[in-house]
Amino acid sequence: MPPCYEPPPTSRRTPVVREAWRVPRIVAGWAGSLQLAVPPDGTRPTSDRTREALFSMLEARDAIAGAAVLDLYAGSGAFGLEALSRGAASVVLVEKAPKAARVIRENVGRLRRAADGPLDAAVVQQAVRTFLATAAPGVGLAFLDPPYDLADEDVAADLVVLAPLLEPDALVLVERSSRSPAPVLPPTLVLERTRTYGDTAVHVLTTA
Repeated sequence: MPPCYEPPPTSRRTPVVREAWRVPRIVAGWAGSLQLAVPPDGTRPTSDRTREALFSMLEARDAIAGAAVLDLYAGSGAFGLEALSRGAASVVLVEKAPKAARVIRENVGRLRRAADGPLDAAVVQQAVRTFLATAAPGVGLAFLDPPYDLADEDVAADLVVLAPLLEPDALVLVERSSRSPAPVLPPTLVLERTRTYGDTAVHVLTTA
């Protein structure tokens, strides 16, 4: 009787490796390597490598520890939850899409189960500008990762409403397509630098 055919080991392993590569995770901090869920559609997760580079920059500037963080257009919540893992005091994750907001709540639950103590993390299912219009001041770090097809005028309007909520030494990171122009800023914000990662541009803003 001829031996049964077995596919080469590489053909069995390849799908598993590819799937693991796609799963986002917390890069570092007390929740490092914790895998995150992602919404089924409508979001564009930032790669782990890009987040790692950005957070290394933020940690070098001591911009995370103890900060009140806003994660706007939060998607999976990866930016805000990474900040919590690295020592942020609190995070508010704002996402209008119902499916994405459910995924963020799931990811917050994963962090709560991994944490040694309570986490100050809130998920708000609301349009970004609506939320900002009534939000409390005192923000030390803010992430804006809107869909690439969101109009530049809408990003500029978000920044106008966000600016009065920022601490004097706050940082704001705005992620856009590398083909888009730098955001138009209100007088109280300054473009410090732009970092490009493939087709992604991250604009680092500081208070004037």
